[in-house]
Amino acid sequence: MSSEASRTVLGAKRLIKKHEFVRVIIQCLYSLGFGESASCLELESGISDKCLDFELLKSQILAGNWDGCVHTIRAFKDLMDDTRASALFLIFKQCILEYLSRGDYTLALSVLRKEVSASEVGRDKVHKLAHSVLSLEEELGNNDDSVVLGLRRKLLRELESLLPPPIIVPEKRLEHLVETTVLAQIDSCVYHNSSDLLSLYVDHACGKDQIPTETIQILTEHKNEVWFVQFSNNGKYLASSSSDCTAIIWEVPEDGKIMPKHTLLSHEKPVSFVAWSPDDTKLLTCGNMEALKLWDVETGTLKHTFGDHSFIVGSCAWFPDSERLVCGSSDPEKGICLWDCDGSEIKAWRGTRMPKVLDLAVTPDGENLICIFSDKEIRILNVGTNAERVIVGEHSITSLSLSGDGEFFIVNLNSQEIHMWDVAGKWEKPMVYTGHKQSKYVIRSCFGGLNSRFIASGSESTQVYIWNRQNRSPIEVLSGHSMTVNCVSWNPRRPRMLASASDDQTIRIWGPSLPSNTQSRKL
Repeated sequence: MSSEASRTVLGAKRLIKKHEFVRVIIQCLYSLGFGESASCLELESGISDKCLDFELLKSQILAGNWDGCVHTIRAFKDLMDDTRASALFLIFKQCILEYLSRGDYTLALSVLRKEVSASEVGRDKVHKLAHSVLSLEEELGNNDDSVVLGLRRKLLRELESLLPPPIIVPEKRLEHLVETTVLAQIDSCVYHNSSDLLSLYVDHACGKDQIPTETIQILTEHKNEVWFVQFSNNGKYLASSSSDCTAIIWEVPEDGKIMPKHTLLSHEKPVSFVAWSPDDTKLLTCGNMEALKLWDVETGTLKHTFGDHSFIVGSCAWFPDSERLVCGSSDPEKGICLWDCDGSEIKAWRGTRMPKVLDLAVTPDGENLICIFSDKEIRILNVGTNAERVIVGEHSITSLSLSGDGEFFIVNLNSQEIHMWDVAGKWEKPMVYTGHKQSKYVIRSCFGGLNSRFIASGSESTQVYIWNRQNRSPIEVLSGHSMTVNCVSWNPRRPRMLASASDDQTIRIWGPSLPSNTQSRKL
């Protein structure tokens, strides 16, 4: 290849080296099985899939010219010392193996002592090779030429994985470059909310019709303020609770209107919280002045009331087996209790030093219990090890919500901010989202959309706010309610469906905007 060709660049920005671009295309053709086309391109362009030095090394390996292999590897330019040592080790290993297969024990021992022992690979690696000399001999048997050739080709594959560019082009390099570009376009698309494959023919950009922005149904069965709403894990049901002392289980059909399935009537005081079991067969309901109750979703019957009426539960959550549940009380003497579905206490965290529990959640793997204590404190407890991480904020926290994968959580603060933290504890500071109004009431937010890409929240401004997780400011503000929006829930199986609960006694179901000539679209 001429020096002039090597300087040739491509693209509007002149950032792509032509010879590298062609070489990556040739490699891609070979990996896709278009060997003849790749060979033709190599011939026409004068550019090879492998560099000339590696082609020389390949011919030496296939011919069993081990001294030549060593010389070629030592002559490679810009190769890290540890990489060169590892490549030489692979050559010496194959060399020893073939000497043993021919009965040249003296030569094999000489290479092991002089070359391998002097190489800069770890002692453990050298000792392992020395101890496996006999097994290496068995691997080749009686000097079978086909076995020898197979092992030499295996050595070539190992070297291709080991040696860096430009000696070797990384495997499937063109696919990687294209995929990286596609992912970058997805990440930069604030409305992206679909798992459909993208076309390579055009740059990707979604419109806001990918997310819920328009009211498609208003649910009016509650007779007072609606404080909480949550879709089931399978997306087929919706549960709501209200200051009218009821909770309602709604059916969410694939097509058609959402309809009430059961109205749960056992509570005597306002119901402020519900929690679906992971298998969606059971539902928990509770309130700041109410006991915790367990319901059968299919029949709507009350299965159990936990504790007595003095045991006031403000929040609750399930463990992934759908057989254990945890609840938190604002009474320090009650603290946090872990129960089975029959009401037997498994474990408890309580005492005079236990602060009041405002909200809690369990990660989907059941490993971490996340609690909001005494307005400003977040504690993440590893249930198995009892290791604890504490985050202390400057402003009062009112609610907590987990991402679908359990890797992140968000908290609403009365400073009119939403903070997102990672559960693993790698972040020193949270991501912050602003724009909504919250100063007096409990407002609940949620993750939603494809891979929990979005955050939605209610607001004291009567509106629903939606953020892309990458952006501090909302991308959409939804109007429709006439009073404070207390809670929102994004359907986990239908990424274009959102529910909001308001003091105006209604639940609004939101879907994507539809063209005027379109009657319906699957959410």
